[in-house]
Amino acid sequence: MQWLLFLPQLPATPSSLRVMVWRKMRQIGALGLQNGVWVLPERDDLWQWLNELLGFIRQQGGEAFLFHAQAHSPAAEALIRKRFCADRDEEYGEFVGRCQDFLAEIAKETQQEKFTFAEMEEIEEDLQKLEHWLGKIRARDFFGAAQAESATRALEACRQAFATFAAQVYSRQGLEPPAVSSSQTFDSGDTIP
Repeated sequence: MQWLLFLPQLPATPSSLRVMVWRKMRQIGALGLQNGVWVLPERDDLWQWLNELLGFIRQQGGEAFLFHAQAHSPAAEALIRKRFCADRDEEYGEFVGRCQDFLAEIAKETQQEKFTFAEMEEIEEDLQKLEHWLGKIRARDFFGAAQAESATRALEACRQAFATFAAQVYSRQGLEPPAVSSSQTFDSGDTIP
């Protein structure tokens, strides 16, 4: 497999540039190898993204280098893939934890019988944040991390819990719940965050 190696050389000050580059590299799903060397799978969209970042770094007084590379052995390749998956599994694990918090919140509101439209709207906003977050993680899951499926199941449990809560809100208000069209369902397509 071909890889993209990105080596930014940033001025010591201001530190905000270093922090910004680090955040952007993590956001795109890059793996930090060591001493400021970042790696991504070779893809046209990632190449373009890195070129744009390279240009921005140069405008800020820094320098950056972008290389095509290949691992020297299958073992090295496997280790790089394993590290990518470990990073994503960590994110998926955090996501599942947030889903558990979401479900606990719905259970609490149900127990307290807070079946109001205001509460439903707040919970729906939290669900939309979860959906958006999972879409971002999926976009940087280049190699199919092991925890992806559990994260998908956790989100589905959140959706079902919300649907049940929303039905209770409408019922308590003496209204019929609105029909949900297929265009209203979330699509967390694999786009770059």
